[in-house]
Amino acid sequence: MNTPAIDVRIASPLWDAEPQSEATVRGAIAAAARLTASAPAGEIAVLLADDAAVRELNRVWRGIDQPTNVLSFPAAAGAALGGDLAIAYETLARESAAGGTPFLHHLAHLAVHGFLHLLGYDHVADSDAETMEQLERDVLARIAVADPYRTHETGNA
Repeated sequence: MNTPAIDVRIASPLWDAEPQSEATVRGAIAAAARLTASAPAGEIAVLLADDAAVRELNRVWRGIDQPTNVLSFPAAAGAALGGDLAIAYETLARESAAGGTPFLHHLAHLAVHGFLHLLGYDHVADSDAETMEQLERDVLARIAVADPYRTHETGNA
């Protein structure tokens, strides 16, 4: 199993409030790569940005003029790179606070979620969502992050 090189770029000073963010992202993606058979051998570039930057990326690439928590941009078939992720600080912080989840745990979840999208996983169909969510649970359990879907399943969300 090849673990991709993970290049993390911090593009907003907001991330200074969470100095373990880069290590969290690297650890989460590395754990996901170890658990997946189809992990790319190239490089994963992760942009830790703010809502404005992610909103612009979302507008340009997806035609959706609003920020989102994580965007995934898979590399073209045959490319040396695995793909790119962009994570929005303010959206992540709002979701973390609303869900009562530690910031770094939610960051790890988003990094794993985005990485799985790079591998071709999605959650459009219920059966695909179940597969992807179970893989996320398995990866996060290995890095001591609680099941992010637990509250949704119990109806407490």
